[in-house]
Amino acid sequence: MGRLEGKTAVVTGGGTRGIGRATAARLVAEGAHVFITGRRKTELDEAVEILGPAVTAVPGDVTDPADLDRLYATVRDHGRGLDVLFANAATAAFATLEQTTEEEYDRIFDVNVKGTLLTVQKALPLLNDGASVILNASTAAEHGAAAFGVYSASKAAVRSFARTWANELKDRGIRVNAISPGPIDTSGITELFGEENAAAAKANLGAGVAMGRMGRPEEVAAAVAFLAGADSSFIIGANLYVDGGENQI
Repeated sequence: MGRLEGKTAVVTGGGTRGIGRATAARLVAEGAHVFITGRRKTELDEAVEILGPAVTAVPGDVTDPADLDRLYATVRDHGRGLDVLFANAATAAFATLEQTTEEEYDRIFDVNVKGTLLTVQKALPLLNDGASVILNASTAAEHGAAAFGVYSASKAAVRSFARTWANELKDRGIRVNAISPGPIDTSGITELFGEENAAAAKANLGAGVAMGRMGRPEEVAAAVAFLAGADSSFIIGANLYVDGGENQI
């Protein structure tokens, strides 16, 4: 029996071939019924086909309140409330201070900050007492990577949310924590750096990690599963680094 047997979970950005899908797969393996959402219906459908009947896909955009209402109405109809919420959906782009536009700032903060806020806020009526909320922050918030300022600032805001919301929700026994992945080998690397630069970027990113390699989505998923279950019952407001020692050694 898995440690989430009979539980209900939501993973935003759950269709992407990376942390979201790997986490959905891990939560299913632990016994949960998992609702996934994202903007790319094709990827959501693919995830359901791969992961099976314990996954329900609800296409939507975390920046759109109506889409989130539709997601949570579907969860409500499942009839078991919500035990695990992984606010994972995010976007990124490179731009120096000089290059940053208002449009790019709005796009990144809308998804990473407003989207996270709305995702958790709209889940509140469904969250069962004792539920676990996990926010996807980033090690980017810890150091000043050139041309990554807006993304890094957005993830620093997510880390701050984890502290505040943990304090606000603790009387319901709801634990809020964050994870901060380091460089993880996902399709997002190719999207960020471009097909022609992806291999070199991965080699460079891996070289900067104490363990000498990039992380795997499944390793992040394992950390989320730990925070989702009773094994982490005395952990609240924390930030769990899944970074191969990048920020520790």
